[in-house]
Order: sequence, then structure tokens, then C-alpha cells
Amino acid sequence: MPTPSMEDHIEQIYLLIEQKGYARVSDIAEALSVLPSSVTKMVQKLDKDGFLIYEKYRGLTLTAKGMKLGKKLVKRHELLEDFLRIIGVKEENIYNDVEGIEHHLSWNSIDRIADLVLFLEENPALQSKLMELQEPENEQTL
Repeated sequence: MPTPSMEDHIEQIYLLIEQKGYARVSDIAEALSVLPSSVTKMVQKLDKDGFLIYEKYRGLTLTAKGMKLGKKLVKRHELLEDFLRIIGVKEENIYNDVEGIEHHLSWNSIDRIADLVLFLEENPALQSKLMELQEPENEQTL
């Protein structure tokens, strides 16, 4: 079972490959705000665990196992962003909130959130009602 740090690396590698066609250690380090040496150690571990193939000075590629997990992790992240947006979380909070919760939810919880997002998207009247429940901007929360 991948650790949260492993998941973050796989997710970022997947995104970089989707965007640029490749993922370099320096790009991964920059995207995750960590040292390249930390990325190199993680990439070596992910290689050993079968998520990617890493050749020093040649780059890396995700295995089928790594691609499958990377896609699943990106979808999880996007789903949680959609969920927070639908329930009215301020846009400036969404990314950090998702980063804070995505590794702490079971896949069963993720599936139920996906069902709820789909339900709310298919029922805009309920989504509007939910927005009406929100506190005005100037009120304090707990």
C-alpha cells in the first residue's frame, strides 16, 4: 500500500507526463516543493515497488501499475475539488483543503463522495438550496 508521500509523487509524475510527455526529478521536486535528493530516493523506492522504471540520467516512466494508480489519484483529487466547490468552499481554500484530506479518506468514502457529487450535479435545485444555507461572508465560523 503506497504511503501518502508515495501517492503525492506518483500523482505528480502522472500529471507531468500528461502535461509534458515526461517527468524529470527536478520538475517533480519543484512541483512538490521538496529537494531533488528526496525525489531521487522516492523514485528509487517507487521503481523497486514496481510503480515506475527509473534509469539514472535517463529519466523515468510509469509502469502500467503506476499509470493506473496515478490516474486514480488525479481523479480522486479532482473529485474532492469538485465536491468542495459544490458545497461552497471558497476557491482560495480548495487546493490546500484537498491536500489536507485526500490521504485520510478511504476509497469507500471517495466513492460515496463521488455518488453525492453526481447526485448534486443532477439536481441543481438541491445544490442551490445548499448554497442558501451558507453563512454570509462577514459572519464568523467555529
